[in-house]
Amino acid sequence: MMTEWAHSRTGIDIHPGAKIGTHFFIDHGTGVVIGETSEIGNHVRIYQGVGLVGRSIEENVARDTHGKALVGKRHPTIQDHVTIYAGATILGGDTVIGERSIIGGNVWVVRSVPPDSVVVYELSGNNIRTRNRHVPDWQI
Repeated sequence: MMTEWAHSRTGIDIHPGAKIGTHFFIDHGTGVVIGETSEIGNHVRIYQGVGLVGRSIEENVARDTHGKALVGKRHPTIQDHVTIYAGATILGGDTVIGERSIIGGNVWVVRSVPPDSVVVYELSGNNIRTRNRHVPDWQI
């Protein structure tokens, strides 16, 4: 009930089962969704419209008496010092966003990203490159 009250006031939907580290920052939070088995490290920043969501599960997966799937982790892991910009969607329990990475706006990430990466959308698809750690975030 508290989650629904907070969601109605903020537009942010964080499942109470999500694991969130220290110094977690949400800017302009409307539309942020963080799924139940999401794991978020320390010093992570996310912006409006970001989704840390689970992939669809087939109908024949075993479920408990409440209809919850009896499978492992369904939502992504975000390691320390990651920034995820507006509109990005990160899917799946096997997906890990490596430390100090930057996920650009409106990007769909469906596989893991190594530490110190920058992921941006290009017409040809996502571009993952090594991050230059000597350049401030605002210059990228």
